[in-house]
Amino acid sequence: MKAIVNGRILLPDTEIQGKALLFGKKIIGIVDEAAAREQADEIIDAQGLYVAPGLVDTHIHGYQGADVSDGDPEGVRRMAKGLLENGVTSFLPTTLTVEWGMLEKICDQLRTLRKESRVDDFIGAEILGMHMEGPFINPSKKGAQNENYILKPDAEKVLPLADIIRVITCAPEMEGGDEFVSTLKQNTDICISIGHTGANYDQACAAFHLGCTRCTHTFNAMTALMHRDPGVVGAALTNDNVYCELIPDTFHVNKALFPLMHRMKGDHLVLITDALRSAGMPDGEYENGGQVFVLKGIECRLLDGTIAGSVLRFNHGVRNLRDHAHIPMHLAVNAASLNAAASAGVDRFKGSLTPGKDADIILMDDACEVHKTIVRGVCKYEK
Repeated sequence: MKAIVNGRILLPDTEIQGKALLFGKKIIGIVDEAAAREQADEIIDAQGLYVAPGLVDTHIHGYQGADVSDGDPEGVRRMAKGLLENGVTSFLPTTLTVEWGMLEKICDQLRTLRKESRVDDFIGAEILGMHMEGPFINPSKKGAQNENYILKPDAEKVLPLADIIRVITCAPEMEGGDEFVSTLKQNTDICISIGHTGANYDQACAAFHLGCTRCTHTFNAMTALMHRDPGVVGAALTNDNVYCELIPDTFHVNKALFPLMHRMKGDHLVLITDALRSAGMPDGEYENGGQVFVLKGIECRLLDGTIAGSVLRFNHGVRNLRDHAHIPMHLAVNAASLNAAASAGVDRFKGSLTPGKDADIILMDDACEVHKTIVRGVCKYEK
């Protein structure tokens, strides 16, 4: 048993000091520091840092030159290792709209990698499954997705892959969309997310009623909030049961909207990075699902100017939400941990420092820079 002392412990509803966090592979509980020093075999002095739950990124395509859609297991391993320095202890590798045969191949690879990521000597964040973003999307809202590989909604293609897919993004207004959503809702545990969609307000509300529970990178690649037709944005923001993803890089969504999103969504606000292979890399040209894009600063764009994904580091996203939504640290962390885990159906064992959950823990400073990352009780990164 181990104990972390002298830290500011972040719980879902508060921050506490003067206590210790006890853990093994699972969170054991919070006790007085004196008791922890007597019981624990190893004492970790947090030296005043935040003691927070590990971050859960449910929408990330790539990092440090690797991309999930490459179909290269070594690249995913490189991603998993690199994400530790950002406080990510678990994630959903996210595919782009690529050829269906490649998506099936990636599913096979991620089944193996998921098991691999759960052993103690795997130096990387745990793989929880995958987020399949497309190919069942609307060509009119494809964004940076490759239109050549877009397919009509087809649940029969997805059902054999339901063991590895945790989240799927689709456009429910497309032909066959209602049946797609209903079939997956009734026969799988996949969390269905509306995204890259041209649905109007009524169509979006109908999709939520059928079983969609998430909104992919809210505001981006969907119908906007208008006073006569509130669109997908209006439907998602006003439905208390819908989780709304937010890319908090201050580019995809203006920082002035962060307070609004937090007030409206509360524990259903989910931070994501939507990071591409260019994250953690220098400015320049990169490839994204068969298309070239350019990174300049925090902006990723296709050659025609279309906005692509981000280069956001997840811990910096937490900082951006805290600072621009003007909320306490524990609420900002919730959006990247507990809320995110709940949106993907894994909050039974991830997302908070609740006894019985996996001991996924990070130590970070006031600037949200990560000093230590612990995955399932094992320290896998130290600054």
